[in-house]
Amino acid sequence: MPRFLALPFRILVTLGMVAVAVIVGLALWDYYMEAPWTRDGRVRADVVQVAPDVSGLVTNVLIADNQVVKRGDLLFRIDPDRFALALRQADAVVEGKKATAAQAAADYARYLKLSDAAASQQRVEAAQAADLEAKAAYEQAMADRDIAKLNLERSAVKASVNGRITNMGLRPGTYVSTGHGVMALIDGDTLRVEGYFEETKLPRIHVGDRASIRLMGEAATLTGHVESFAGGIEDRERTAGSSLLASVNPTFAWVRLAQRIPVRIKLDDVPDETRLVSGRTATVAIEPKGETSHFSLFGYWRGAPPPAAGETAPR
Repeated sequence: MPRFLALPFRILVTLGMVAVAVIVGLALWDYYMEAPWTRDGRVRADVVQVAPDVSGLVTNVLIADNQVVKRGDLLFRIDPDRFALALRQADAVVEGKKATAAQAAADYARYLKLSDAAASQQRVEAAQAADLEAKAAYEQAMADRDIAKLNLERSAVKASVNGRITNMGLRPGTYVSTGHGVMALIDGDTLRVEGYFEETKLPRIHVGDRASIRLMGEAATLTGHVESFAGGIEDRERTAGSSLLASVNPTFAWVRLAQRIPVRIKLDDVPDETRLVSGRTATVAIEPKGETSHFSLFGYWRGAPPPAAGETAPR
């Protein structure tokens, strides 16, 4: 190469390398600081605390720990004998009150037919009051019988949602109390992924945007879409004082970290072999409408989010 071309060539090469470095630097900045993806994601689901509506001894446990159940499946049964006896007793009381009410109604009807000379107005009013009291007692007995019947039905505890039983240690002979949870039921119909995105990335995330999810330890990539944003998060700098006035932390950190906002991702088709366990770690990448995937420059492609935490990036 002639000498008079060597210097311009070196300058052009240097400028080209600087331009490439600037482009790569800007792309890296956008990728790590602005692109809507996060490794801080979790599989979540609503948890139902299975608690009996009546108290008593458990006689039968019909499910096992980690078993999949459907709504209406019988989980366990509380000794029904006591509740069956209470229902029989309530039925007997109903029959007695019914007979009393019928007698009071007949007496009141007879008094109405008598003349004023045969029955005073006071006797007629007393008969009317006895009739009304007997009817009220009969209605009360009917309600007590319905409660006894309901208690007998509720002695058989059933699943309220579709899902999986977990953390179950219930055994026959255990005494359970009303309203005290005895096992957890993961609502399978509410399984979703929640990505905790920095607030600086929220402007590029919209409801309906396509999402790619990679569970830690899983090779398959799940798909979904943005369903909603959290309505609020805890303010650690503010508490309620003893006088019910706001107590604000007087110190201020000059280096402020972006808050992380939960973004709810509704999953689309989930392969049967994928185990959606509530609490699993996930990497979530959002693909805003009208934008190219932010991962193609660094070896990622549409539908393949960055590696989950603890994994290495593909070459």
